[in-house]
Amino acid sequence: MKLVLLRHGESEWNLENRFTGWTDVELSDNGRKEAAEAGRLMHDAGLDFDTCFTSYLKRAIHTLNLALEVMDREWLPVEKSWKLNERHYGALQGLNKAETAAKFGEEQVHVWRCSFDVPPPALDASDERNPATLAAYRGVPATELPLAESLKDTIDRVIPYYHQVIWPRIIAGERILIAAHGNSLRALMMVLENLSPEQIMDVNLPTGIPRVYDLSGDGTVLHQAYLGNADAVAQKMQKVANQGKANQ
Repeated sequence: MKLVLLRHGESEWNLENRFTGWTDVELSDNGRKEAAEAGRLMHDAGLDFDTCFTSYLKRAIHTLNLALEVMDREWLPVEKSWKLNERHYGALQGLNKAETAAKFGEEQVHVWRCSFDVPPPALDASDERNPATLAAYRGVPATELPLAESLKDTIDRVIPYYHQVIWPRIIAGERILIAAHGNSLRALMMVLENLSPEQIMDVNLPTGIPRVYDLSGDGTVLHQAYLGNADAVAQKMQKVANQGKANQ
C-alpha cells in the first residue's frame, strides 16, 4: 500500500526565514518550481493516486495543485482539513527566526521550533490572527482551535484524523498523497516510523520533496525513501535545520 507525504514548496515566509504557522502565505517563485518538480519526480517514479489530502493553507493547496498539474492528475479528488494545518506558532508568527534566536538564544528557538511538548508564546484571544475569527474556520468550534501548539498538540489533532479518515482509505486499497506542512507531516512520521520525542526533534523535512512509504496491512512501514537526488535532499534538510540559527 502506498502513502506519499509532500511538504509544501518554499513559501514567501520560508524565504524570509519567518515563523509562519497558520498564517496563510503564498508560495515563493522557487516554491512553485519545487512543487512542479515534486510532480515530475512522482510521475517519473510511476506513482499514481486515488485520493489526495491537504490542509486549509494555500501554500500546501497550491503545492498539491501544481504537482498534480505536472502529473496530469488535476481531476483527482482532494479532501481538505484544518487538522492537517501546520503547527500553530502563536505569537511567534511573522517573526524572523534568526532575529528571534539572537534575542532569545538559539537553544530557546530550537525548543520552540522542534521540541515535543513545549508550545511557543500563545496569541491573545483578541488578536486578529486568532483562527476563531477567520472565515476559513467558521464551521469549527472555537474551543477546538489553538492559539499556540507544541508538536505534541499537533500530533493530538493530526493522528486521530489519520486513523479515522485517511487510514481506512489506505486499507481499502486507495493510493494516498498528503500535501501538508513540516510539523503536521512530522506528526505522521513520528507514528509511521515509531520515532521517539527525542528523535523527532532532529527530523527536518525538506520542502517540495515527496517521501514515499510502502505499508503493510497493519500499517507497518516496509520501506520509506525520499524521491530525487540524495545530495539535494540533504542540502534542503540542512537548510531547514539552519533556520533557527542567529547567524542566518
